[in-house]
Amino acid sequence: MDKYQTIIKPLVTEQGTHQATLGAYSFQVHPKANKFEIKQAIESIYSVKVTDVRTSNRKGKPRRRGRIKSQTAHWKKAIVKLHEDDHIDLF
Repeated sequence: MDKYQTIIKPLVTEQGTHQATLGAYSFQVHPKANKFEIKQAIESIYSVKVTDVRTSNRKGKPRRRGRIKSQTAHWKKAIVKLHEDDHIDLF
């Protein structure tokens, strides 16, 4: 899998901004990407040293539009912890 297909987008949220001050960044990643692929993609795209990768599969939320019920798409989230000397300028 290509490194630009592995990392879909960075997640810029209030909690993510707080974690970034501690050296952890959140990304939406491809659902079939594993931790090793995520680590390699982040290191090559942003030129940083990754120390830890945590992943979680997020379920889609139920939505209604009138009488029609549907659900948003499932997605995978990765929290990447960087070496103390590195940072990513996302915020």
